[in-house]
Amino acid sequence: MANTYSQCYFHLVFSPKNRDALISKQWKNNLEKYITVCVQNRKHKLLAINAQPDHIHIFIGYYMSDLIPDLVEDIKTSSTKWIKENKFTPFSFAWQKGYGAFTHSKSQVETVINYIMNQDIHHQKKSFREEYLEILRKNDVEFDERYVFEFFD
Repeated sequence: MANTYSQCYFHLVFSPKNRDALISKQWKNNLEKYITVCVQNRKHKLLAINAQPDHIHIFIGYYMSDLIPDLVEDIKTSSTKWIKENKFTPFSFAWQKGYGAFTHSKSQVETVINYIMNQDIHHQKKSFREEYLEILRKNDVEFDERYVFEFFD
């Protein structure tokens, strides 16, 4: 459409089912590359991605003609199939239902990228559960802890 301009950034967060630590360091880079292609095929711009053993962060420049729920479903469905086909884990792999999607402004892009790329250091001090609940609170998202992923402590 003529004279239509947009600039949106989304930070996506989700976890394997039961928050199992199934994402191994041996294949995490391959998973990140695979998901990068999924994101780019839907015309989004991948800005940062970091898979941890029990969750993943994806930060994108958002293509407005695609819906976030459709993007996340595509990432989860296709990557689950890819993980199973490549037999990366002897355990049953699936992503948990639900996800977090948080918007950021242009001025926050560098900060969010650094945050995502430094997850290894970050998680030496804070669990994924603590991190995720903090993200929800910082974004003023109303939630019921009973329904926020399946955290098993």
